[in-house]
Amino acid sequence: MSKTHFGYQSVDEAEKAGKVAEVFHSVASKYDVMNDFMSFGLHRLWKKITIARAQVRPGQKVLDIAGGTGDLAAAFAKAANWGSNPDAQVWLSDINASMLGVGRDRLLDRGMALPCVQFDAEKIPFPNNNFDVVTVAFGLRNMTHKDIALGEMCRVIKPGGRVLVLEFSKPDAFLQPVYDAYSFKVLPWLGEKIAQDSESYRYLAESIRMHPDADTLKEIMLGVGFDEVETHRMTGGIVALHIGIKY
Repeated sequence: MSKTHFGYQSVDEAEKAGKVAEVFHSVASKYDVMNDFMSFGLHRLWKKITIARAQVRPGQKVLDIAGGTGDLAAAFAKAANWGSNPDAQVWLSDINASMLGVGRDRLLDRGMALPCVQFDAEKIPFPNNNFDVVTVAFGLRNMTHKDIALGEMCRVIKPGGRVLVLEFSKPDAFLQPVYDAYSFKVLPWLGEKIAQDSESYRYLAESIRMHPDADTLKEIMLGVGFDEVETHRMTGGIVALHIGIKY
């Protein structure tokens, strides 16, 4: 059986999805609180930039993959005039039932009964050329076959559509020592104190190191069918936003 990585561990490909699921079942209820602590609130700014660059217009169709607690989907629903424009569609999706449940409930609390669907991004259950915009924020690095998932995202967007991938990346060299110390010492400690789960946040730090850097991810996206890929490194390269466009 083929091997892949789960953080720094080498595991059978069939095992990885289950191990990732355990992580997110564990952290779902504390997900946003931990994100605020971990990033000093910067994750909200990174997501706002992503939302702005998505350029969702009234009546468009949007799919948010690995949408977690639903913050991007809520913003896209407003931009698309969901609820008043009959053509507008905004779908929240996640492979993890716990995360999807949290997102669904938060959207309902906002009065947004958006469609929610659980699926593996390597097998997106929608037809070709279906969406104007597809987004995935901090979810790609957890996927076993990133190229297959990105190819699926490219398949389901319309010509002229865009896929936005917001993900942790490789920081500038001068930041690396501080970033490493924070990631491997502070993050697990925060995870233990706030979410009573240090191991999931140790996995988070390791999974970031195993994820392709910005240039490599751009090449992967071009290789699976995108005609153009814009790369925007932010906060010293700690995160990068990739925008894939299909002509």
